Amino acid sequence: MQRGIATFTLDYGKCPKWLFDRMVALGREMVAVIVAEEGPDEFIKRIADPVWFQSLGTVLAFDWNASGLTTILTAALKEAIRGREKELGIFICGGKGKTSLKVPDEITNWGYRLGIGEEKTNALIYNSKMSAKVDSSLVQDGYSIYHHSFFFSRPSDKKGSEGAWAVVQQGMNTGNQTARRYHWYSENINDLVCEPHSGISQVGGVNSDTVLNLVAKDSEKTRELSTEMVGVGYKTLMKDIQLLRKHSSNLSQMAKWGIGPNQLILLNLENKEFDTHPVINEDFSKSKYLEKILYKVCDEKPENYEKLLSLQGVGPKTMRALALVGEVIYGAKPSYEDPARYSFAHGGKDATPYPVDCATYDFTINKMKSYVEKTKIAGLEKRKIIQTLENVD
Repeated sequence: MQRGIATFTLDYGKCPKWLFDRMVALGREMVAVIVAEEGPDEFIKRIADPVWFQSLGTVLAFDWNASGLTTILTAALKEAIRGREKELGIFICGGKGKTSLKVPDEITNWGYRLGIGEEKTNALIYNSKMSAKVDSSLVQDGYSIYHHSFFFSRPSDKKGSEGAWAVVQQGMNTGNQTARRYHWYSENINDLVCEPHSGISQVGGVNSDTVLNLVAKDSEKTRELSTEMVGVGYKTLMKDIQLLRKHSSNLSQMAKWGIGPNQLILLNLENKEFDTHPVINEDFSKSKYLEKILYKVCDEKPENYEKLLSLQGVGPKTMRALALVGEVIYGAKPSYEDPARYSFAHGGKDATPYPVDCATYDFTINKMKSYVEKTKIAGLEKRKIIQTLENVD
């Protein structure tokens, strides 16, 4: 499974009722077969695979390269299992827009109905909230999250039977008219703030050249230093912020005047980096709210980066400010590499961006075909779906 993020063109149209109803009906059959064949935990694992998720959307007859596939497929699956969640052992919370904000309440409701206990219920809610915070505050790639869905299988009281969970969320970039999908899978995550995503592929769109990637392994020093800085205290941190405010203004003027970075004491950047360095366009001078949040986090003294991010009020600007202070003042450079590295789910025929992964490709298609064959739908419908799968490139 490749690691990355799927990118699609924005879809402003509305799914017609006849298509949505069809997706719900077929989705009901597909989910039942998959759970019967593989079990609920395996279903959650598949949802966390963007290639598999995309293939399922194709089977259910939605446009393969449209952003609407994510939102409509999630809604169709949620409707397809309605009333059968306990029987299947899988649960889907959230969705697009305001529906995404209901995830905590929906998880709480299921926790009560399933009797899984407050501790396990709160853990699911925490993972949902943190995945959203990570992709909005630590993966600063120009995409605003507007869809958040949380899938989980039923945990058990038995030791070691914790169930599985997956997150599928999507962000939009109105500037280049694309959407980007982020996948998470519980069993793949060792650290919520370091390389937490499961399976990444990019379909269409372009990589962003203005990214601050604070979940990259290369940003480890930044994460450590950010935690240390808030632990030292507010007054010390604000002295560094004041230096950053002063020199961000100077940098902007120097860029206009064509003055090189070698004349700056606090910065040692190459010319190519200097022209696009985020500190040039950052303005901390007018943000009293930022000062308020920094005072709060310094008072809390979080013991690690994850707890720092989890604090209420901490968002993209707070994490960006700490990252830039760490780089400009202390030389801890974070990653500016866009995590979306690939252009196609399975590679390209001309080996661009990498050779076709025939094993993954064949496995995905054959699995989908076998599921379709075992559904209780008409033979003609089955043949149409299988033909569609065979035409996926």
